[in-house]
Amino acid sequence: MTSFTAPWNEEAEPWPALGGVERQALRELLVHGPKSRAEIARRLGMSRASLTRVTRTLVDHGFVAEGASELRGATGRPSELLHVRPEARSFLGVKLTHQALFAAVTDLTANVLTSHDEPLRSKDVDEVVAQIGEVHDRLKAAHPDITAAGIALPGDVTDAEGRQVVAQSVFLGWHQVDLAGLVRERLGIPVATENDVRSLTAAEHWFGVGAGFDSMALLTVGAGVGLGLVVDGKVVTGAHGKSARVDHQLVDSNGPICGQGHRGCVSAYLPNGSIVASLRTPGLDYEAVVALARNHDHAAMAAFGDAGRALGVLVATVANTMDPEKIVITGDGIAVTEIARNEIAAAIEAHRHPYGAPITFDIQPFEFGEWARAGAVLAIRSCLRF
Repeated sequence: MTSFTAPWNEEAEPWPALGGVERQALRELLVHGPKSRAEIARRLGMSRASLTRVTRTLVDHGFVAEGASELRGATGRPSELLHVRPEARSFLGVKLTHQALFAAVTDLTANVLTSHDEPLRSKDVDEVVAQIGEVHDRLKAAHPDITAAGIALPGDVTDAEGRQVVAQSVFLGWHQVDLAGLVRERLGIPVATENDVRSLTAAEHWFGVGAGFDSMALLTVGAGVGLGLVVDGKVVTGAHGKSARVDHQLVDSNGPICGQGHRGCVSAYLPNGSIVASLRTPGLDYEAVVALARNHDHAAMAAFGDAGRALGVLVATVANTMDPEKIVITGDGIAVTEIARNEIAAAIEAHRHPYGAPITFDIQPFEFGEWARAGAVLAIRSCLRF
């Protein structure tokens, strides 16, 4: 499996040229919080003297500050803690959907400083680049230290000779688009692009419910079904940017046919549109079907029951395949986890390996602004080359 590493443009410099160990030390503090020099040295396998030189560089660049002393470990001696200075840099994150642009500016620790959203004027690549540029200029007026940008979007993003290329985005109608390069030219700062589910997985792995775990899986349910994986502390992309495709896994060979012609797959049951379509009632949207199910409408509850069984099959399959420390479920379709709780549990029990570890999952509230924050985390990770 290929791990996620976003290319960095050395020509743009508000971010200094840090060495590999310096980047690792800063990552330790970002992900795991304040630590003493001895703790960081132990985690990185360095001598304390060597780490002192590394942390001096981070302090000189304003990334790290020395804090109060406190007792650490069993020695009984207080240790001076190092912590990240959140205000050291700002980052722009963008999330594109087929009809909207969501943006956020975060500090170095991924705290959102401001957010913005607006309809996408056009799916034309040049128009999208121009609109991102306008949003950047508007937000930069209040945050002039924006160092880098990250763009999360639905689709396959691959590395082509050091360039990140949107190989395909069905929702945007794009094919082989060098979005990062085009936006970099417009903004004048380093820009990274990545699949939105992998971006969100990376954000949760560093700054969310997956912080500190070496393995995790993130399932998104909504307009589509996505899966992000962390293995050995790295977000997995696959050889062609197409890893973790589970949306057409078989659930029931006698089930309905999905939009791609597969019978009884996950996409025939679980996406919001499939739940709505199963009621065969003109004029309904997803929110209306959710309301019907909560009011115990038989057809709506049956549709969510089928969706819940599909989600349970997916959760069990992910657990059986990779045995992650944590499984996270999110997306604008997470009402299924409330309405079809029993069906999910029954499907997990039916499909999980009989000798597997108990399966628990973490249901996270969903907002599109969180995907924009994930774009900013993509920019942070790019600066650190993770």
